[in-house]
Amino acid sequence: MGLFGTSGIRRLFDRDLLELALRTGLAVGSVCKNVVVGGDTRTSTGAMKNAVAAGLLAASAKCEDAGVLPTPTLAGAARRFDAGVMITASHNSPEYNGIKLLNPDGSAFSPAQQKEIEKLILGESLKVAPWSEIGQSHGYPRAIEEHIERIARDFPNHLSVKVVVDCGGGAASVITPHLLRRLGCEVLEINCPPTSGIFPRPSEPTEANLGDLMKTVRESGVDVGIAHDGDADRMMAVDEKGRFVSGDKLMVILARAIGAKDIVTTIDASMVIEEMGFKVRRTRVGDNYVSEELKKGGDFGGEPSGAWVFPDVSLCPDGIYAAAQIASIASRNKLSKLAGGIPAYPILRGSIASDGVAVSALASRLESLKPVSVDKSDGFKLDFKDGWLLVRPSGTEPKIRLTVEARTETRVRELYDSVVTLIKASGKKEK
Repeated sequence: MGLFGTSGIRRLFDRDLLELALRTGLAVGSVCKNVVVGGDTRTSTGAMKNAVAAGLLAASAKCEDAGVLPTPTLAGAARRFDAGVMITASHNSPEYNGIKLLNPDGSAFSPAQQKEIEKLILGESLKVAPWSEIGQSHGYPRAIEEHIERIARDFPNHLSVKVVVDCGGGAASVITPHLLRRLGCEVLEINCPPTSGIFPRPSEPTEANLGDLMKTVRESGVDVGIAHDGDADRMMAVDEKGRFVSGDKLMVILARAIGAKDIVTTIDASMVIEEMGFKVRRTRVGDNYVSEELKKGGDFGGEPSGAWVFPDVSLCPDGIYAAAQIASIASRNKLSKLAGGIPAYPILRGSIASDGVAVSALASRLESLKPVSVDKSDGFKLDFKDGWLLVRPSGTEPKIRLTVEARTETRVRELYDSVVTLIKASGKKEK
């Protein structure tokens, strides 16, 4: 397995990751001579960022530190540099950390770029510059204000809307509440003060993790609830009744709001996306694949997990811009009504510890479910007359990801349970 997963480098923080950060800085600094770095609120982020910066400077690159900020905010700043390096493990638990490498257009480093950097990291050719050529480090304090100003240009009208914002103790705390107030919103904050790396709720903004937000929305009578993950490349929403809006419905709502006709999404998004009349192109799971496809054209892109890409703004998933967009939508319409007008099929998303089982080894067992067709572009996607299922290895954790959608609750549970049984049986066989 390579160093880079579906969202950069991500691992449990330890000595090996710290050393990898130094080598990553040396590698990036050997090909990019003007780099901006930033990080999220994790306890290990300072050490990681300093290690990357040390590598960049030792490779004779110039390094500017944007401080604690979201990934999309750093991506905006990267327009003025050769590259951006974000220290984050996104929605993973606080003992993890990682490195995202960003191009000036906001997109993640492409597979070819990652391969080049990985070859340098793992090779013996990394060199430290002579003492007289060591790079210089400076601060870059303008990134947050620049991001706010860029978003505010697209929302010139006063937004008369009440919003609850749940930043999960992550990097969005330094920007989303301030941006929404700048746009005219009345903002109630929960879990917003940046933490010292111990998140007040699990960082991933799933329905199961947003109980406090849903309760607060119901009790406070606001128009919408907004939630972010640790580095705020994701945004999910709760309607005015305190009900979680699924990522598939949110994709449709956001796409309609910006007038998108040609959208890019991932292989695990609901089949309802096509039924809503969009021209749809699908990629492997991972927002980096969505961004790469959007380089070929398209109005909007996203993943059901809450990563939304607005290509006219940036090719980085921008949970901050999405927060402004959903607040604007809620100022004109009730989110519950918009979500209620979009069909929904029963869908289950989950994961199971891989326990040494390779997804490729499941092929023959999965075929026993008698699918109509099989797509092997990202794990195995099995299509049936009444639904589909996707089995794929996680790009960030030692897990197998499962997604199942079907026309009825009975069928979706039947398919999901069948796949779990097959994976567990394969694990026992391996042992």
